[in-house]
Amino acid sequence: MKLTKILAAAVIAVSLMSSGCGTSDYVQSVTLTSNGASAGGFFNLVGADGTLQLVVTANYHSGKSVPVTDSATYSVTVVGCQASATEGVCGAAIVPYDATPAPAPISSTGLMTAVAAQCTWFDVGTPPPTPPEYNWVYTGYYQVVATYAGIQSQPVAVGVGSLAGNAPNGACGPQ
Repeated sequence: MKLTKILAAAVIAVSLMSSGCGTSDYVQSVTLTSNGASAGGFFNLVGADGTLQLVVTANYHSGKSVPVTDSATYSVTVVGCQASATEGVCGAAIVPYDATPAPAPISSTGLMTAVAAQCTWFDVGTPPPTPPEYNWVYTGYYQVVATYAGIQSQPVAVGVGSLAGNAPNGACGPQ
């Protein structure tokens, strides 16, 4: 009888520790954004040697959000297709982008830097429009994902506008 009471007390103690009294908070999701250049919801590395500050936030089960930019790791994938004036943009058959963006390193503090002058935007306006009616689409971009505590963020697309583009005024992408 005494052993039963001790066992019951132990079960109750373990139950209390793992329920409401000692609920531990945990990272539920990770969000990647930027406090830098954004036009129409797109992030853009602007200008030769342009930079873009990425911001990573850990979203906890309890509802709190904590900045973790300096503790996150980053992965970058180059995505693209070839565009031409005759196709408009990335015609029906998407083919490999033949001028893929050069690597864009991301520092441990989340600073992304364009290391080569390039333009990963294409103005599909016909007839050629005038600002602000340009109709921009990506022909290539960096897809960035941040990881914190083993959880990946949503992918974020970053275009590069550090070289003249095909717009009538030579612009490259939204500014």
